[in-house]
Order: sequence, then C-alpha cells, then structure tokens
Amino acid sequence: MGSYSLPAKNNSMPLLKLETTVALSDDKRKELLAALSKIVAETIGKPEQYVMVTVNPAAILMSGKPGDAAFADLRSIGGLSDKVNRALSQKICRLLNESLEPVMHFD
Repeated sequence: MGSYSLPAKNNSMPLLKLETTVALSDDKRKELLAALSKIVAETIGKPEQYVMVTVNPAAILMSGKPGDAAFADLRSIGGLSDKVNRALSQKICRLLNESLEPVMHFD
C-alpha cells in the first residue's frame, strides 16, 4: 500500500459529493468527476490535487414525486463565500445540464 500524507493546513481538502438518479456509464461518470474536480479547484482557488469529488447513484424524491434529480453537497475549510457559492452553483448546474441532457435540466 502506498504512503499518504495529509495536505497542508492551508490546502484543506474540499469535498464535493454529487448524488443523482440518472444512470451514468463508467465513461460519463469519469468525465463528470474530472470536470467537477476542475470546477471546484478553480472556483475555490485550491490546488486540484487537494480536491475530492464523488458521484453516486441515489434515490431522490423532489416535490413529493420521484424523477430525475441531482443533489450536490460541497464541504470545504476556507475558500467559500456567498460569491463563490453562487459561482459554483452556476458552474455545476451548467455542467450537469450539458452532461446529463436531455435527461435533466437544472436552474
């Protein structure tokens, strides 16, 4: 097993967890992981080597009805603000609209 060292304190690892009802092929999941990792790193201003992203299938009920949906949860020590949160939301929704279309539409 390889060695692992904790990231420096100023580079605390952001974690983006995406859950979706949309079935993704392995290739699509890998593309989405890479794109989300880049978005988080660039928008928060942390090196991508410290960004962690997960994409998992989920059962989601919205407005009392089942259907295509996604839920993103971002955790980070530092780097987040109202302005950054708005930018992340816009970029993630744009990516999901492009990547999961025509199945889903996020506003």
